[in-house]
Amino acid sequence: MTTLLEDLQYRGIVYQMTDEEKISEMLENEKISLYCGADPTADSLHIGHLVPFLTLRRFQQYGHRPVILIGGGTGMIGDPSFKADERKLLTEEEVDKNVESIKKQMENIFDFSDDNAALMVNNKDWLKNISLISFLRDYGKHVGLNYMLSKDAIQSRLETGISYTEFTYTILQAIDYGHLNKEHDVRIQIGGSDQWGNITSGLELMRRMYGTTNSEGLTIPLITKADGKKFGKTESGNIWLDSKRTSPYEFYQFWLNQRDEDVIKFLKLFTFVEREEIEALAESVEKEPHLRQAQKRLADEITEFIHGSQGLEEAKKVTEALFSGDIKSLDAAQIKDALKDAPSAEADKEDSSLVNVLVNAGVSPSRRQAREDIQNGAIYINGERNQDVNYEINAEDKIDGEFTVVRRGKKKYTIINYK
Repeated sequence: MTTLLEDLQYRGIVYQMTDEEKISEMLENEKISLYCGADPTADSLHIGHLVPFLTLRRFQQYGHRPVILIGGGTGMIGDPSFKADERKLLTEEEVDKNVESIKKQMENIFDFSDDNAALMVNNKDWLKNISLISFLRDYGKHVGLNYMLSKDAIQSRLETGISYTEFTYTILQAIDYGHLNKEHDVRIQIGGSDQWGNITSGLELMRRMYGTTNSEGLTIPLITKADGKKFGKTESGNIWLDSKRTSPYEFYQFWLNQRDEDVIKFLKLFTFVEREEIEALAESVEKEPHLRQAQKRLADEITEFIHGSQGLEEAKKVTEALFSGDIKSLDAAQIKDALKDAPSAEADKEDSSLVNVLVNAGVSPSRRQAREDIQNGAIYINGERNQDVNYEINAEDKIDGEFTVVRRGKKKYTIINYK
């Protein structure tokens, strides 16, 4: 049977380990607790946060206990790691609200009911009780200034400037590791590659304060695409886990549209699909790429994992409706969501002529071309072909009385809005 560490390395998840031999021995001979954290800088995580937490979930599948830390305390300070500028400080109320939202997302990722049930903690619960004098005497005394300045995350900010507030962040995260080690016997911290400095600071603080702790750290590489570009963003911005920010349809489409050069890598990183199936899908990408089997598997797996079977069903329903042109099978909210990036135009209330609507909305370049498009069967109103050059847009064509979907050809959608 494949060991956990072997599986992680096959999937390209491991970037750095403080001591590979010790970690391997620990994982094979013990059931341990380990943690990963996220600061609630927004009311949702995005897919850039996913891999460390999915990795934590893999540990749970192998019988270890995941501890999920939501940074209600550190989120009020801001991690300077490899950020070009100082973060905008959030109010305590904003942070608390974000904590609750992110907790709900974590409940979809982890199992909180098994023998090795996940534990969720908020570092505000212990950081808020540390006085300034205690912070300086009990913790700051053990952290050398030269040691902190040697960290890449700090060095990268020295030229542009870093406040004392953000400078202390790495100490706060080090306190977190020490607290979890003492209170919950947490033995490994995992995080993205940008967290290496914070993780090792925690180990160093524990070593100075407690002596031997038998604790380690593991980081995950920065996820990039085959073209070298950073993964996780589109022209519209982040792909969020919250369905109100990124709908299940948008989420599904993001994964479905991954390039052949990236899809197998992402199947390894973002899904729990077994190695044998991944290898078969890799062969499919090579021999029959037009079928896009790997992309479909990736989109199905990750969408269902984050949004559930209902979210996946909705995403596939909208996808099929747009592919077939069956707009009327969708409700107004689904249509708006699916076509929110499509061109739109305001309708002239005084002119409902289909020919004029097509010209005014930029669907057809001229009245003559508009008439030809209609006669040739290239124009669809709410998914239904219309070949009447004298047609007038009427109330039945207005979805919820707000808009009409006009399609020219197979894919060119335009939204006609009515004030």
